[in-house]
Amino acid sequence: MIHVLASISIREGRRAEFIEIFKANVPNVLNEKGCLGYVPTVDFPADKPAQALDGNIVTIIEKWESLEALNNHLAAPHMSVYRGKVKDMVAGQSLKILENA
Repeated sequence: MIHVLASISIREGRRAEFIEIFKANVPNVLNEKGCLGYVPTVDFPADKPAQALDGNIVTIIEKWESLEALNNHLAAPHMSVYRGKVKDMVAGQSLKILENA
């Protein structure tokens, strides 16, 4: 199993619109073979010293059975449609692919 943390920087004032489009695609992703979890998250102000809040970041927390399942997800037709809808909203992104220690 692998875990993915995809942090997406959204252009100012576009976060709600981005999340709406993202959530509309979630059922498609959850139906993909090998998807064990896929949820968008935003910073929660917990007043902890190490926490750096950014209201323009949406972090996607994903679980996949394998790297092959993740690669198939990235190539899925519905992901291409989704990327086309949000491309003007995205200012940047970072990706962490992790495995259990």
